[in-house]
Amino acid sequence: MINFKKVEIQDIKSLTQLASEIWHEYWTVILTPEQIDYMIENFQSESAIKNQYDNENYTYYFIQENEENIGYFGISEKKDYMFLSKLYIKSTHRRRGIGAKAFEKIKQIAKEKSYKSIQLTVNKYNKNTIAAYEKWGFKTIDSVVTDIGEGFVMDDYIMEYSL
Repeated sequence: MINFKKVEIQDIKSLTQLASEIWHEYWTVILTPEQIDYMIENFQSESAIKNQYDNENYTYYFIQENEENIGYFGISEKKDYMFLSKLYIKSTHRRRGIGAKAFEKIKQIAKEKSYKSIQLTVNKYNKNTIAAYEKWGFKTIDSVVTDIGEGFVMDDYIMEYSL
C-alpha cells in the first residue's frame, strides 16, 4: 500500500540519503556526474533543504510502500500557484502508477490550500517524465534556462496543471 509521510526536520538526513541515491541512478543519462553532485549539494543537501523549509515555504513528503521510503516529493507555496519542485521514485518502483498516486496527493494538498494551478519545471531532455506530466494533464507554458553556478545550467520547460 502506498502512503505519504510528511518529512519533519528530524527526517531530513533520511531524505537527503534517498535523494542522493535516486539522483545518482536517474540523472546519469542527462547530466554529468559533476552536475549531479553539484545539484545535490545545492538543492538536496541537509542545509539546502533546511533553508527551503525556513525561507521558501517548502514541504517534503516521503512516498512509502509498506513503511519503506521509496520516493519523495517537494512542494512550495507560491503566491498564485503550488510549485511542484521534486517528484522522484526509486527505479525499482517506477512504472507502477506510484507517481500518479503521488500527483493525486499533491492535487489534494493544492486544493486544500485553494490553489487554482500547480506549476513545475522539467528538464527538456527528460522525455519520459514530460510524457507522464502530459498524461496527467500538464501543459507546457514556457521554457527557461537557469544559471545555477559553476558553469551549470538547468534547461527546463515550465509546465502547468489547472485545478
